[in-house]
Amino acid sequence: MAIIVRLDVVLAQNKMSLTELSDRVGVNIKNLSLLKKGKVRAIRFSTLEAICRELDCKPGDILDYENDG
Repeated sequence: MAIIVRLDVVLAQNKMSLTELSDRVGVNIKNLSLLKKGKVRAIRFSTLEAICRELDCKPGDILDYENDG
């Protein structure tokens, strides 16, 4: 099983850079970059909420689940 992070897709749809998102949500760009690459083990709901607010999306637009089996 795998959680797929589609932050790059949603950023492109909103024509927003990772740097701009970082500034708007107050999250370190390095942490957002790790999230975008799917290299994180957890995300705070408050961070996810801030990202969704700025990108005008739902958590399911950013995070997806793929069953390997």
